[in-house]
Amino acid sequence: MKEYVFLDLDGTLTDSQPGIFESLRIMLEHFGIEKTDEELKPFLGPALWDSLPKYCGFSYDQCSEAIDVFRKHYSVKGIFNNKPYPGIYELLDKLKAAGKHLVVATGKPEEQANIVLNHFDLAKYFDFVGGSTMDVSRSKKSQVIAYSMKNCALTEKDRSRIIMVGDRENDINGAHENGIEVAAVLYGYGNRAEFEEHGADYIVETVQDLGDLLLQI
Repeated sequence: MKEYVFLDLDGTLTDSQPGIFESLRIMLEHFGIEKTDEELKPFLGPALWDSLPKYCGFSYDQCSEAIDVFRKHYSVKGIFNNKPYPGIYELLDKLKAAGKHLVVATGKPEEQANIVLNHFDLAKYFDFVGGSTMDVSRSKKSQVIAYSMKNCALTEKDRSRIIMVGDRENDINGAHENGIEVAAVLYGYGNRAEFEEHGADYIVETVQDLGDLLLQI
């Protein structure tokens, strides 16, 4: 039985795309770069420390400068251009009533994740909120999941009791690196081809489908 449900934040609990795109554009304009919505989509999910070298060819110093520009805008405006997906509150109510332990495991910096969760009155559902650090010391999803497990007193022996829920390949890969099964959600920012390529254990279309799955396994 999956007693612990680890949930991604952006693209899983909330639709943060408008605010992230807004801040990404300001960040890229700082370097004279323009990208379409389609070209910005790969930035949703993975850490900027990984995305910027991959999609823009940035050096470490350029990444540091770019992320600083992004955070200055996002922390004031972009972070609130966001909303929970329809049905999320009902889903979390059902999971808590069923005795599930809920944990946020997000690539978003932990301080920002807590701001979002408190702003939308979601924090009350979670036993622990695990996020990334502002530097590269905990930027990968596998590191965030391992950190969240440690803070919930979960060891390798508990891996079968945990399921990760996310919407991008980094959620799948990060969970599998920790020996954890993954449910990938199609209502977020990923797609079926991406989920199948990276070996998601479960693929669900809607918030309702996710709830049905989590209450069954």
